[in-house]
Amino acid sequence: MRETGGEARVAATPATVRTLQALGYRVVVEKDAGAAASYPDDAYVEAGATIVDREPAWGSDVVLGINAPGPDEIALLADDATVVALLSPALRPDLVEALAQRGITAVALDAVPRISRAQSMDVLSSMANIAGYRAVVEAAHEFGRFFTGQVTAAGKVPPAKVLVAGAGVAGLAAIGAASSLGAIVRATDPRPEVADQVTSIGGTYLPVDVEVAASTDGYAKATSADYDRRAAEIYTEQAADVDIIITTALIPGRAAPRLITASDVALMKPGSVIVDMAAAQGGNVEGSVAGERIVTANGVIILGYTDLASRLAAQASQLYGTNVANLVALLTPGKDGALTLDFDDVVQRSVTVVRDGEVTWPPPAVQVAAAPAKPAPAQDAAPAAAPDKKMSVGRKALLIGAGIVALFVVNLFAPPPLPQHFTVLMLSVVIGFYVIGKVHHALHTPLMSVTNAISGVIVVGAMLQVTSANPVVQVLAAIAILLASINIFGGFAVTRRMLAMFTKGADK
Repeated sequence: MRETGGEARVAATPATVRTLQALGYRVVVEKDAGAAASYPDDAYVEAGATIVDREPAWGSDVVLGINAPGPDEIALLADDATVVALLSPALRPDLVEALAQRGITAVALDAVPRISRAQSMDVLSSMANIAGYRAVVEAAHEFGRFFTGQVTAAGKVPPAKVLVAGAGVAGLAAIGAASSLGAIVRATDPRPEVADQVTSIGGTYLPVDVEVAASTDGYAKATSADYDRRAAEIYTEQAADVDIIITTALIPGRAAPRLITASDVALMKPGSVIVDMAAAQGGNVEGSVAGERIVTANGVIILGYTDLASRLAAQASQLYGTNVANLVALLTPGKDGALTLDFDDVVQRSVTVVRDGEVTWPPPAVQVAAAPAKPAPAQDAAPAAAPDKKMSVGRKALLIGAGIVALFVVNLFAPPPLPQHFTVLMLSVVIGFYVIGKVHHALHTPLMSVTNAISGVIVVGAMLQVTSANPVVQVLAAIAILLASINIFGGFAVTRRMLAMFTKGADK
């Protein structure tokens, strides 16, 4: 469909048109639907689609779009049609009711659960990633100064300081983009488990030392009063120090929480920039206006742009279209162009807002993340402690000394060349123990290739000794051949199974 209201993205690209056709669908595209995203009609025709006017497009059996349809567009829908778009069902019950009255089926792309199996259909994450990156670009344009610090003959330029509120997909994208430009980046988030992610992409996590319940659906939860109080203190402290603030905090189904107050904005230096990515849901920043650029009395620029992803229309359409095609593929198991809904599938149940005119929103809760296991509380009547099985230092030293004495005695009385061989054997045992003992358990499987090589040497040596005239040597050589061969074949068998875990499809 051709989007209205300045939306530059399109729900299907020429590449995803081919995917939809492979699923058995005949694809029609509204005239100039992809023009704003640099996808001309000719590209769709070349991909096999048919270019039609507005009314025939909206009259299709399955309608794919970006934004939710308006009243005029709902009136154009065919009976028993299916609409797939960003519907915001939790915030727009009137839209859900209007769709239900038409007796159609509505699928909300912004209701895809954040579980591993649904990642390829997660439009919110795809668009948030692009929006977070674009927020930094917009901030850099307004800031008008270097992000990275420089030392030149003309003087020293300090790096920009950036605060990102919220370390979800959009926040992490903003942190990575600002860090790559050389800025000093700090981040806050009510989920302490994201600290490592922030650090890994060049940011510094600012903890709020208040206990917060772990998220169970992949999204941040509403925070407690104690958390909000301490977080507000951090925002005030940071506002007086940083040059750029990017806010990304959203709670599904609710208005955006207020993070930055007018007094915080008043503490910022003239020329500082705030990008409120939650402006469309009420805003994280006091004074931001959805879709507007505001300049405060003290010269702080507040950007409330709601079309950040749309400002990278070509790439955003590519990712959005791929997400949509993946979802349609899930809904078309027979690849026969017949879209079906299976409510036993948690993904399909979660995204279905209206089914044949019946409102099915909200869906049952989906738990996608578990809180880390807490240590078991100490029991009042604890069982008797198990005896410490660790060897004492004195006993260890005694055994080492005994081993050295035994080695000395063997070398003293054994005929040559047995002392030399025995010495090499003992040194190999010691070195092997310390080398392999220091390797992490996760790396033991790659070590099998090394042990196979060592076992191969043992087999060759034992085969040379198996023809010895000494029966004892023959028996020991035969045992060595047997044990080393078991190690070799077992090692290759396990390695093959491990490699098969990383092979899929026809490559197996």
